[in-house]
Amino acid sequence: MPRRMPIIAQALAALALLVLCTASAAAPAGAEFRAGFAERDITPAIGMEAPGGYGKSYHRTLHDPCKVRASVFDDGRNRVALIGIDALGIRRETVQKVRAAIQARTGIPAGSILIGASHSHSSGPVVWIMRGDFDDASPLVRRLAYNESTCIDPVYLAKVETALVDAVAEANDRRVPARAGIGSGTEPTVAFNRRFLMKDGRTVTHPGLGNPDIVEPAGPVDPEVGVIGAWDTRDPHRLLGCVVNFSCHATTNPGGISANYIHYLEKVIQGYYGKNCVVVFLNGASGDITQVDNRSACAYPNGERWAQLVGGKVGAEALKVLLSMEPGSLTPVEARTRMLTIPRRAPSPERVKAALGMVKLRPGSGIDPTTLTFAKETVLLDALMRKSPTVEVEVQAVQVGPAVFVTTPAEYFCRFGLEIKAASGFPYTFPVSLANGCVGYVPTEDAFGPHGGGYETRLTSYSNLEITAGSQMRDAGIELARSLRPGRVLSAPRRPVFRGEPWSYGNVRPERE
Repeated sequence: MPRRMPIIAQALAALALLVLCTASAAAPAGAEFRAGFAERDITPAIGMEAPGGYGKSYHRTLHDPCKVRASVFDDGRNRVALIGIDALGIRRETVQKVRAAIQARTGIPAGSILIGASHSHSSGPVVWIMRGDFDDASPLVRRLAYNESTCIDPVYLAKVETALVDAVAEANDRRVPARAGIGSGTEPTVAFNRRFLMKDGRTVTHPGLGNPDIVEPAGPVDPEVGVIGAWDTRDPHRLLGCVVNFSCHATTNPGGISANYIHYLEKVIQGYYGKNCVVVFLNGASGDITQVDNRSACAYPNGERWAQLVGGKVGAEALKVLLSMEPGSLTPVEARTRMLTIPRRAPSPERVKAALGMVKLRPGSGIDPTTLTFAKETVLLDALMRKSPTVEVEVQAVQVGPAVFVTTPAEYFCRFGLEIKAASGFPYTFPVSLANGCVGYVPTEDAFGPHGGGYETRLTSYSNLEITAGSQMRDAGIELARSLRPGRVLSAPRRPVFRGEPWSYGNVRPERE
């Protein structure tokens, strides 16, 4: 953590930020704020792989469509694109390819394009292992990677790449003069930290409903529902679209292919504003946050009910925010990025040797399935280390007026998101996880300490960055946000000073007869 500033320095910094937050950045003379939204269907086919686990699983039914949802904001000088995709994650290579195509087609700079995956565990196969990733490895490793792990479908991936480009291009083409607003609400009843400190001093992920050895949650939650809404100035009642930010794993799994709880979030907002309103969802810092309340006195609902509860309640809060916000011109819009090179954590030679011994055994050997799964992951990580011992990580800050979206490509722990919010210098700060890449779980450093542990700290081919990775991303995100100048917070017109008389109908003494 950064060293604490002296009290006077803190006060001066706070004063400077207050001045910035109340000042409006100048837009070019005659410039008009514009916004555009569009979406594309990316529903995978029945029979395609279902991501979200460390082995093979396949979709058998369809619940609701998966989508790409795009927004473009334009202050007359700069444009930014905020894109939500119903996907478990998105590979860095995919982001780079899509950004280049969008820039060539629309002129929006690649660094001003944010692509955030919702982390839907009921979506299509666009992330994890690509055929070719392990072609230079041993036959054993190739078998583990291609036959026993979740793999990308290249045909489906090509469809998604086209949809991403087309959606942003259409949103850009559909820009119209708009009045937009920003606000936030609170939904504290649907998302919970899934990590708990236990009586034996260690931390456990999902210790089980009502486990008597639970002491307390090992981390915080973030109940804020952040919202941007944009209305067509030619038709003030027409909501072009909105962007919603909330921190919770999309693991409600209502049954079959689905956008997960985001489907019901969208349904609530469109129920009021109409089907043509595009709802862009960007997941917050939710690496340790799910819909599961391990301390509940009630039995868990089924997936359908869970999806309705989470999506419906978050959508209802977002709708309340939209109805309450004061729209106007949200300027400036701007984006900045920083690239970090972060080493992976390497498994010890002894661990690799033991893992190799286990994965060479035939099925039915009696080894615990969980132990065997993570032995496979150790072998894959060892092979991955040989060709890429470091990972390229992008941190991005995208500004829309008085709001800033700060991204990481991680399943990022909630505490980091709250720290970014506290230090960004913006009136509204919305962390976005699994954006512009996918590097797995990135826990706080205390998760690796004497009282740490839990699923998120497991060393796998998916999650393996060095222990300080989260702090590095946090500090880079805060620095990027503080390099931007917040726009003016919009508010309702002030009432005139009272100079008249009370309402004549009510300005009377009691009339008893």
